[in-house]
Amino acid sequence: MNSALRVLTVLGGSLLLTLVAGWVVDLLLRRADARHPETPLWNLLRRCRRALLIVLFAALLRGAYRQIAWPPLHDHAAAVGRALSLTLIGAGAWLLVAVASAVVESGYARYATSTRDPARLRRVRTQVTLIMRVVTVLVAVIAVAAMLVTFPSFRALGTSVLASAGIIGIVAGVAAQSTLGNLFAGFQIAFGDMVRIGDTVVVAGEWGVVEDITLTFLAVRTWDERRITMPVSYFTTRPFENWSRGGIQMTGTVFLHCDHRAPVELMRDKAEEILHNCKEWDGRGWDLVVTETTPSTIVVRVIVTAKDPDDLWTARCAVREQLVAWLAQKHPYALPRIVLDPVSAPVPEQAPAPDAAGAARARPQAAG
Repeated sequence: MNSALRVLTVLGGSLLLTLVAGWVVDLLLRRADARHPETPLWNLLRRCRRALLIVLFAALLRGAYRQIAWPPLHDHAAAVGRALSLTLIGAGAWLLVAVASAVVESGYARYATSTRDPARLRRVRTQVTLIMRVVTVLVAVIAVAAMLVTFPSFRALGTSVLASAGIIGIVAGVAAQSTLGNLFAGFQIAFGDMVRIGDTVVVAGEWGVVEDITLTFLAVRTWDERRITMPVSYFTTRPFENWSRGGIQMTGTVFLHCDHRAPVELMRDKAEEILHNCKEWDGRGWDLVVTETTPSTIVVRVIVTAKDPDDLWTARCAVREQLVAWLAQKHPYALPRIVLDPVSAPVPEQAPAPDAAGAARARPQAAG
């Protein structure tokens, strides 16, 4: 009974101290957040409370479990100590990543409130995202290495592993050539400012918005809500269109095939009227010209401008629809026609037959 009471005392005391320490830390963070509303850091740090409680509880048990005079615990003291150490290492890594994430998010939030350049915000957001992924991977690798060291067999294996590190490194580099290429391409994209989260790009004949960038792949959300996942090395080895680079204002074209009799001047006036009534047109410029002729039609090109790709698409559709409807209603002859009836060949003219008097006169002359 004395041993069981000591077990409950150690567990209960550790749990009580953990909850009290967590409550005190949370109280201090709430007060700091109330005193400094200009930064979200203190409120973001409150998200780390769960990881902090696990770290405190595991640390208290790791230091006090040997004081419990309980035979089953003494028989498995090494296993219990190793389990607590593994829990402490894992929770510590979780706490470290959570704190780093809170600090980075707070810095980005303060930077976002102080600048109004969307391109710069997307660039910083991309860099911050990749940095956090790198930090998470590094902390996870270190935590796993620290966990493995707690096992004596892995410590004994360490010498031989280090001795053959050169050969293993060469083999791993050859085997993971594609992965390492994507990894370095991710750093090149993040700090070379080639493409950012939120940029409008055209890749593989599809246009969409960059939704996520990791160390190995990049996700593009197309206009019809599909997701295209591509390796980041694609953007460092192949050309692609970045419509957000250097500003998101764009110029687009609308092509119409019309009959040769189409009233181009009237179409030009109608296009101007349509654009002035189109809220997606930004007013920077427009034009309507005949760019090509064919044996059956002419090609009319309308140039429109807009502040971003979405508005440009809407403005082009509006110009195309309204111009075609106006031509069909007011000038149907201007629409292209396809002639299906064959043209009949003309009948050759025949010489008139000679009359009877002419034939009689012709006979004496022929006889003389």
